Amino acid sequence: MSIVAKAATLAVILATSGCATNKPVAYTPAVKSQPLPAAVCTSCDSEAAGLTKATPESESFADWLAGFRARLSRSGAQPETVASMLDGLEPDERIIQRDQSQPEFVRPIWSYLDSAASESRIANGQNAYALRQDTIDAIALHYGVRAEILLAIWGLESSYGAVIGKNDVVRSLATLAWEGRRRDWAESQLIAAAQMIDRGFATRDQLTGSWAGAMGQTQFIPTTYLQWSADWDGDGRRNIWTNEFDALASAANLLQQSGWQTGAPVVQEVVVPAGFDLNQWDPERSLMVDEWMKRGLHLVGDASWPADDLMRFAKLELPAGRSGPGFLTFSNFGVIKRYNNSTAYALGVAYLAERIAGGDAIAGSWPKDDVPLTRSQTRELQTALNALGFNLGQPDGVVGPNTRRALRDFQRKNALDADGYVGTSAFNKVMAASVHE
Repeated sequence: MSIVAKAATLAVILATSGCATNKPVAYTPAVKSQPLPAAVCTSCDSEAAGLTKATPESESFADWLAGFRARLSRSGAQPETVASMLDGLEPDERIIQRDQSQPEFVRPIWSYLDSAASESRIANGQNAYALRQDTIDAIALHYGVRAEILLAIWGLESSYGAVIGKNDVVRSLATLAWEGRRRDWAESQLIAAAQMIDRGFATRDQLTGSWAGAMGQTQFIPTTYLQWSADWDGDGRRNIWTNEFDALASAANLLQQSGWQTGAPVVQEVVVPAGFDLNQWDPERSLMVDEWMKRGLHLVGDASWPADDLMRFAKLELPAGRSGPGFLTFSNFGVIKRYNNSTAYALGVAYLAERIAGGDAIAGSWPKDDVPLTRSQTRELQTALNALGFNLGQPDGVVGPNTRRALRDFQRKNALDADGYVGTSAFNKVMAASVHE
């Protein structure tokens, strides 16, 4: 069943049923699954990245800790909470290495999606749903968010609760704050962690998670936890660590409060005709579906659009350029990116949800001979584009909107498909132009 069809089915259920009540339910351990590798890097291992010992030079950890202890107290944290968090605290150098690492190789989106919706992850998601369907459906009904979307987020964030991280979140965040690159952010998370303890949402020992401070089966940072976490079973705790239904309800609440549209689609794969004028395409511009159809786009398999969706606004995404599959993404796609502001992640969630529901694999073929650039190649590309007059700012080896915009401008000027895809083909053309400049 397609994403549109499943969404329509849920809309009918919502229209004919009342809201779910948060009743205690039997707890069943999560199905085991392998963790999903990172969307961007192929390895975040510090030794593989060639990192040396990394410690801030401007301030000792003891000095930072003393200053933050005062700031945490002034924030209103209880003295016993301050003591439980900061007494005897030491930095974790591994966290600095992870934060500073920028692996050379960038993972192709097709590899990420293959892992996101691997056969084992699909099967584990279907099994997890079968074991808990009544409660998961109740959560989906209560918040108006499709059950398979919640399952997909659960699967990608923690492999259905199997991999939630064992790092001491307070130590990780304190190390990041001392490092200084994101001090204000890290200190705000520590203050939020203190509020979690003071308000009885979590104990000090419970604050475990990823190296970057994300916690539980839905990987919430402390400020997100305070704002969006939910107590589904009504036991007075928002336990996203060992209570999977609290975790799923928390994810659903975040999506609902972020503007999720019940019954609306997330993404649809489309066929982009050969004659489609990429010079007139702006990846940030939304058009109504019927306007995209007038420009020649159509659903794979020539399926018909539901009449309600023809008047919805959508953006055209070409994550691997003209040679790869095309997708129309709707407002719910942007809501998913509240979890991770990454096109690959949002596509991964939508694709895994579709596959859990029994839907088809992506129909379009990927340009596997036109792989993404390494970070050093991206810096070369950025430097060359700047030299050619397509200014994108300081070369940093990271592909962002400025790099893609500059590349599209170069492609337009040189009568190339202006798809902005930063792959080896574009690299060769830019470098050739740079040599002849």
